[in-house]
Amino acid sequence: MFSTLQRGAKWLLLIKFTLLLLLPISALAQSIAELTKDMDKKNGFYPFYLDNSQGKVFVEIAQFNSPFIFQSSLPYGVGSNDLGLDRGQLGDTRLVQFERLGNKVLLKQLNTYFRSDSNNPAERQSIKEAFASSVIAGFTIAAESDGKVVIDYTDYLLSDVHGIGRKLSEMKQGNFSVDANRSAIYPPRSKAFPKNTELEALITFKGAKPGNYVKQVTPDPHSLSVHMHHSFVQLPDDHYQPRSFHPYSGYWSVEVKDYASALDEPMEKRFIPRHRLIKKNPGAAKSEAVEPIVYYLDPGVPEPVRSALLDGASWWAQAFEAAGFINGYQVKILPADADPMDIRYNVIQWVHRATRGWSYGSSVIDPRTGEILKGHVTLGSLRVRQDLLIAQGLTSAYDGSPAKQAAAKAMALDRIRQLSAHEVGHTLGIAHNFAASVNDRASVMDYPHPLVTIDNKGEVVLNGAYDKGIGEWDKQVIAYGYSEFDGNDAQQLAQVINTGKDKGLLFISDPDARSMASAHPTAHLWDNGKDAVAELERLTTVRAKALSHFGINSIGQGMALSQLEERLVPIYLFHRYQVEAAGKFIGGLDYEYELKETQAPQGSQIVDSKKQQAALDAILATIDADFLALPEQTLKLLLPKAYGENRSRESFNSRTGVTFDAISAAEVAAKHSLSVLLHPTRLNRLNEQAVRVDRGLGVAQLIDGIFKHSVKAKPAEGLAGQIQTRVSYLAIEMLIAQFNSNKVAPEVKAVIFDKVTGLIPWLSKTRRHGLLKQQLQWFETTGKWESRFTPLAVPPGSPI
Repeated sequence: MFSTLQRGAKWLLLIKFTLLLLLPISALAQSIAELTKDMDKKNGFYPFYLDNSQGKVFVEIAQFNSPFIFQSSLPYGVGSNDLGLDRGQLGDTRLVQFERLGNKVLLKQLNTYFRSDSNNPAERQSIKEAFASSVIAGFTIAAESDGKVVIDYTDYLLSDVHGIGRKLSEMKQGNFSVDANRSAIYPPRSKAFPKNTELEALITFKGAKPGNYVKQVTPDPHSLSVHMHHSFVQLPDDHYQPRSFHPYSGYWSVEVKDYASALDEPMEKRFIPRHRLIKKNPGAAKSEAVEPIVYYLDPGVPEPVRSALLDGASWWAQAFEAAGFINGYQVKILPADADPMDIRYNVIQWVHRATRGWSYGSSVIDPRTGEILKGHVTLGSLRVRQDLLIAQGLTSAYDGSPAKQAAAKAMALDRIRQLSAHEVGHTLGIAHNFAASVNDRASVMDYPHPLVTIDNKGEVVLNGAYDKGIGEWDKQVIAYGYSEFDGNDAQQLAQVINTGKDKGLLFISDPDARSMASAHPTAHLWDNGKDAVAELERLTTVRAKALSHFGINSIGQGMALSQLEERLVPIYLFHRYQVEAAGKFIGGLDYEYELKETQAPQGSQIVDSKKQQAALDAILATIDADFLALPEQTLKLLLPKAYGENRSRESFNSRTGVTFDAISAAEVAAKHSLSVLLHPTRLNRLNEQAVRVDRGLGVAQLIDGIFKHSVKAKPAEGLAGQIQTRVSYLAIEMLIAQFNSNKVAPEVKAVIFDKVTGLIPWLSKTRRHGLLKQQLQWFETTGKWESRFTPLAVPPGSPI
């Protein structure tokens, strides 16, 4: 039995303990020294502590509401081009700040698009209150001393900040989530420096129903482990001067919406992304830089590719020299002790994937000003092998001639030089220029096709397939972005623009060039020459010559004959991109990026109808049976896959099982050409232009041309005759597909209907295409089409 005094004391202790539990956690928080006494401290921009015994990382915060750059990245990737989760991939660049509310610390991403560049604090505050910010992480204070706090950052570092699980789900590659038990801090690459703090973790995703892309690259597709990296970066000082964007400048645009703009001024403000580069001697025509732009090449690149990449990346020094900087731009090998994800290094990384794919240049950009803080280039390692394969296929290099093999290797290395310069250009802030090929390959920012020729002996020649050195347009762009001016920037920038235009330098970028049905007649990817139609005709001659030599000498000694098919594909389809270039004449519209200025605008011009007809004739020649048929001696060598090898995405699709399908290969090539001609927007544009221009090319004439080279072509014999039949069915299938497309204008559908049903009387007079006639009769009666086959997909071409 307890006495009354004892019972009272017991209740008093219980009340005290309960009150203690109700106290704010911050009141119970131990000091930073007590919490971290056995931890490894890293001093820097944001100091942090590694608790190796518990596998935790704690971040020290001395100042709240102080913005900085938060950059996520992927040091160790997945290795699939299709997924795009590459080694070295940069994630989102965020302007963030730590904020304290009671015992909570929030990491808030600030809204940088909507702003008020006003001297009125209330006006600036109104923008903050009007548009949402995003709290991306929350932490509880673990310790506090002398105005500083320490938070446990572990859970956020081990989270999927890069969005890998979301990406895999979007790509239908399974449902993956972070497994904390198989994830851990990675101390070797967690470091702190005066202006940046770098944290890294190994993160494992557990998944169900993994897709083929995941299975292709992981030892256990249910367990996918990568590294993720977090960078805290001090904001640059306010001495950087943003440079205004001009649509002809050749740069990407960083855009913000400024609510403090005058009523008669646009709210959208645009400036270009660029590195900070300042002359030591501002008044000198040429001067060294206060701090040069230095790029560091991945030391893991093997020779001779390493030297080629160094050479290509270094080409930009020519442009900076022309802009007045001595050694203002440099390329070096990344030091052995440097981390490529460290924000202080501009890096060119050599990245391996399971299949060939794109290379790209990304940057960490201060969203307030457009200042580039880090350039990061990703170069796919299999690109150079694809170019070598194309070069060997073009010349049948294994005929015992060392010179041919050397020329093929030289062509592949020339391409990788150009690729290195191209992707570095992006990290300097520069956009694509897909009109540069018209100006005699004036820019490395174009997508180049190998400029292959035939010599006076009738041999395919690879010398000069890719240009070397920086182009005139590239110097123009660097002059706009990096030249130092004497204070009258607007006037001098306008002078740079006028200089480029006076030289006749053209600039057309992605939105006006990417689509197969783009209208601009000079905006092409993977093309050459001033005249796309003339180049197509020349290129088909090169293709014919290469195919005439194609065979046993197109592969090396000891290789399976079945590997010939992968070498055949890019040669057989060697014309594919020039077809797209020529196709832009049809329904084409010539224009440039113009501003309202003192002189009268040039406006747009419909491409001359004669040029449109020439383009149509050149493309239709590529669906002729004699163009598409391969000789019997070549077909005999195209064997089914040798045991131990498999067909791949680089092979032609086949309707004949494991054997090479010559008719379906022709179908694929013809489908590509017809897809260019019958793209919905091209048909709609062509129909409109025909009534605007006297005797302009119209949809009816285009369809008549297709029929002349397919259904109504003079009957051929043997394999060519079978190809002719397949192309005829393909043409009708594709025309009916456009008739049924909601993207095609009704007046265009009327023309298609009249033309395809108008074939019925003609087909009735011939014994050819009986099934086709039956289908068309049903279509004419019911308006419905009974498809007999689905056209095969074209093997991948880009990138080359």
